[in-house]
Order: sequence, then structure tokens, then C-alpha cells
Amino acid sequence: MFKNAIVRKPCKALINGISTAQFVQPGEKPVYENAVLQHAEYVKALEELGAKVLVLDADENFPDSVFMEDPAVVMEGCAVITNPAKDSRNGEKETVLPAIRQFYSDDQIFHIEAPGTMEGGDVMLVGKHFYVGLSDRTNAEGARQFNEIVTKFGYTSETVPVTEGLHLKDFAVYLDKKDLLVTETMDKCPAFKDFDRYVIPAEELYAINSLFFNGAVIVPEGYPKTLQLIKDLGYPVKVVNNDEVKKIDGSLTCLSLRF
Repeated sequence: MFKNAIVRKPCKALINGISTAQFVQPGEKPVYENAVLQHAEYVKALEELGAKVLVLDADENFPDSVFMEDPAVVMEGCAVITNPAKDSRNGEKETVLPAIRQFYSDDQIFHIEAPGTMEGGDVMLVGKHFYVGLSDRTNAEGARQFNEIVTKFGYTSETVPVTEGLHLKDFAVYLDKKDLLVTETMDKCPAFKDFDRYVIPAEELYAINSLFFNGAVIVPEGYPKTLQLIKDLGYPVKVVNNDEVKKIDGSLTCLSLRF
């Protein structure tokens, strides 16, 4: 049960966020006013599902700062401040600290240090076990340091290669009860062989990143096949429009820290 979530409001500089145009047409830019409304809808969904949400002010210094999941990984017992690989995002690890300190003492806060890199979008927790994606944003040294930290608190971890794009959770997302949403490629990943895997069709790739939260699943609007699959698996659902942050590679899990 998640009691808390931390989010940050979108900034006007959002239009300059990093984009690979993976989910949209090249050159599409977020509309700030719409992003603000959609973000508020997301916060409302978390609150309706039982979380107390800390909403941080927008930070115009970091266009991608709405993606709160990347500069930290939080769990019971400790928080890990990551080391984002992109220069334009690296400073976010400092801006997240004041919020983290509202919930964790200094002896519970750890840091990934260079040459290690890590972003929270590559980190997926199942029970007490972490799957850490090795990607352009998270390297082997970052994963090694992370493992060294979390094992002190009763967790385990293993690495998974990310071969399709940005972050692990764009291509594999755990819901509950061994249910895993995956692409065709991640369906073949040996690390996931013991899960009940559900391959999402390529035209609904973005919907893999649906968010299991306190017994329900938050699903992005516009993906009827994935929505029906999740309903058929027995999960209550909440549908939210996430179209604006999608234009800069953002997804539902990216927008919050949950603990």
C-alpha cells in the first residue's frame, strides 16, 4: 500500500524536454497549459487511490523535471538519489533532496556516484526484488552501486538489458499477482520467465507503462486493447490523459515517486 507520492508540476520549459519522438511524430511539442491540466488529473487519481501527494513547484531550470521518478528511487527503509546520465537532467538529483528529506533521515539517503549513472525509469520493484535496466541512462556501475545499497535493507537486484529505447519500464511494467505487461522482445527476456506475461501490440506500445497503484491500475487514455486486457485481468482502472508528456517520452510511472 502506497501512502505517499511526490510529484512536480510541469514547467513552461517543458517544450524543450528531451524527446526521441518514440511515441509521437517528430517535432511535436507539449502544450504547457494542457500539460498542467493533465498533471492535475494524474495527481487527483493518486489521491483518489489513497495517497497523500506532495506537489512540488515547477522548476524552470530543468525542462524534464516533471519526471520525478528518475532522480531518485524510494522504498521502505531508504532512498537512493540517482545520477542521471544526461547533462540537462543531472542537476535534478539536487533539487529532489529537500523533498526526500521530508520522509527519510540522512542515514537513510544514499547516492549513486560517477562513473555510475542511473535513472529511476530503469528500476522496477517486484516484492523485495529489483530489476534494473541497463540502458543509455543506467550503466553497470550504477546498477552495482544500487545493489550494494539496497541489499543492506533486505532487497535483492539483478540487471536486465534494455535494447528497445529509453527506460526499462517503457517495455516491461509489473502490475500485481505476477502480471507483467511487455513488448514481444521483453517477453523473451530470461529474467521474466516466471511471470504471467502479456504482450501489448506494437500500436499500443505506450500503454505498457500503466501504473499499478493501491489495487487499481492507472491507464493512459487512448489504448482500448490494453485497457480491456487490464480489466479482463480483474483490476479496477482509472484512465488519465497523458498526451502532453508523451511528446517528450514521459509515461505514467515517470511522473511520481511512490512509497
